Amino acid sequence: MDTRRGRTDRRRFLLIAGLPLLSLGGGMTYLLWPQPYRIPVRTDLEPLAERFRPHLGELTAAHWMGYDIDEEAGGGRSLPSPDSRIRLVGVARLAPGGAAAIVSAPGRTFTSAAPSALPHALEPYLPAAAAWRGSPEFDAYANRETPGPRPSGTYLFDTARDLVCFDLLYLHV
Repeated sequence: MDTRRGRTDRRRFLLIAGLPLLSLGGGMTYLLWPQPYRIPVRTDLEPLAERFRPHLGELTAAHWMGYDIDEEAGGGRSLPSPDSRIRLVGVARLAPGGAAAIVSAPGRTFTSAAPSALPHALEPYLPAAAAWRGSPEFDAYANRETPGPRPSGTYLFDTARDLVCFDLLYLHV
């Protein structure tokens, strides 16, 4: 009896039966493996309009994110936190002439500035050739005491495109 043929048939059977099982197992592992939590880029204007209308006027478009910077990726905390720090960051288009009106208003000095490190998901919405200008006086005015949590952060304007880049932090105690 030829034992080599028996080994070859057994190997061929294991190869033919094993490859689909390995592929299935690998595919299921990929599907069930936890994916990194990604904060979505939002485009709805209503939440921003409520906050920004008093000092920025009407917004016509926006790409923004709002998230708790202390929360672990995936949405859960290991220990309860006594406070939440909510970052509101994005780029919004103002009504035509809106950025120029803000920058040219008396009582505020605007100088060239660069946006802080924005989340990677927002980078495509920042024009590369934008001439950003910021003002500590405008930031203080826009972040003034209001009912609820008081934000801290910056607003930068590009008058050629009527854009505002905002990066704010709200402390909820």
